[in-house]
Amino acid sequence: MADKADIAGDYIEKSLEHALEKQRNQVAPANEEPYCLECGEEIPAKRREALPGCATCVDCQQVLEHHNKSFGK
Repeated sequence: MADKADIAGDYIEKSLEHALEKQRNQVAPANEEPYCLECGEEIPAKRREALPGCATCVDCQQVLEHHNKSFGK
């Protein structure tokens, strides 16, 4: 029998998979290059695989999301 931590972990994993699939279906590829459009650094391969066409690296995306949260966008 699975314990609560295993059940929670499975739920989180499925939720993440669902969110990534939803994101893939909503966003058309925006960046054909492997470089961040904000800082110019290479976007990690795992991020590019998870979100084809992503335009920013993780650090720049976090800054953009924080900025958007701060301004209610």
